[in-house]
Amino acid sequence: MSMFLTLAYLFFLGSLFGWVLELLFRRFISHANPDRRWINPGFCVGPYIPLYGSGLCILYLLAILGEETGMTASVGTRAIMFLCMAVSMTLIEYIAGIVCLKHLKLRLWDYSREWGNIQGLICPKFSLYWGILSAIYYFAIHPRILEALAWLSENLAFSFVIGFFFGVFVIDVTYSARLVTRMKRFADEKQVIIKYEHFKAHVRRVHDRTAIRTKFLFPFHSHLTLSELLEDAHDALERLRTEGKHH
Repeated sequence: MSMFLTLAYLFFLGSLFGWVLELLFRRFISHANPDRRWINPGFCVGPYIPLYGSGLCILYLLAILGEETGMTASVGTRAIMFLCMAVSMTLIEYIAGIVCLKHLKLRLWDYSREWGNIQGLICPKFSLYWGILSAIYYFAIHPRILEALAWLSENLAFSFVIGFFFGVFVIDVTYSARLVTRMKRFADEKQVIIKYEHFKAHVRRVHDRTAIRTKFLFPFHSHLTLSELLEDAHDALERLRTEGKHH
């Protein structure tokens, strides 16, 4: 089976798995969701997060490279390989975060409360988590992926599912990019950075106040326009800052 189809398959799996992981994280752990609601995570509408898809492709390539170069021969060399994986994942996270922050005026996640963070985009704590996930991937997931790839090579009709996924994915990214472009225009006008998850949570609270049902896959679909929702969120933040100064 070609490397292109292999990586497409891994991107598909990683994006779906990452979406589930982030969904649970934001529901039960994230500070951006104090109400503990189910909020669709990520940049896109559908159930996938490209960052994790790209990450799984990187982990697969590093694992294959490690096996070919003998880096899996001992505990020490495996530790080095896991470190390389953690660094690679951290680098992907930083690049994606800095592009969104500097060019789109959008903060998709915020580690500013974590020790040793860099611009709130990466931090030692989550780099450690990436290292742990890399070890789990290598020992528990990588062998299964090799089996799945062997199955896929014998059932190439499944590649239609992958093709369908990418077709929907491209449409989704186009739709989401249009929303983000409008958010960037607002951010440039107000000279602010939009915290994406905080904004989603704010829209959810607006809908609760007005008895409007929030759509899980389309959280910004509302009786208010996107500009009005952004303005309302900005005003709410300014009120909090003003009250904080008075106290």
